[in-house]
Amino acid sequence: LIVVRGVTSPFYLGNAGLMKRVAVAAFALAAYGFVAPSFDAVAAGRTGKLAIHVNSADKKVMGMALNNAENVMKYYKDKGDKAIVRVVAYGPGLKMLLKGMSPVEKRIEKMSLESSDISFAACGNTHRKMTKKTGKKLVILDEAKMVTAGVVELMELQMSGYSYLRP
Repeated sequence: LIVVRGVTSPFYLGNAGLMKRVAVAAFALAAYGFVAPSFDAVAAGRTGKLAIHVNSADKKVMGMALNNAENVMKYYKDKGDKAIVRVVAYGPGLKMLLKGMSPVEKRIEKMSLESSDISFAACGNTHRKMTKKTGKKLVILDEAKMVTAGVVELMELQMSGYSYLRP
């Protein structure tokens, strides 16, 4: 018996053990003619939903988040399907959605004009704290919507079926 996180289990073998059990199960299913459909087949006719989390003021992270959004949207479009992407920025990442401060402001404007399937959420908690700290009025981009809390927005999106990505 092995105790993991307070639970006694005769089956827990760590990640390696899990992979072995998955491989055995896949082999057994294949032996009986059960073959899982490819991801492409599963995705056909469906709408992909992705929540992208940005909490870094690093221009490279912001650029990667936008690259990921574009790549996902292109993938689904090429398949004849649709992807809905929501970029949620909070903490230092809020800089991504602030007028005059965002290093990716023009790119966000362009992406928003090209597709209504991408949206941007700015954390109200972070905005309020940053405004108080700087003593300046911080204005979010026209393409962004202020939400009460970025973390809660990410939770709500995941509960409504969005996949989560943090670049």
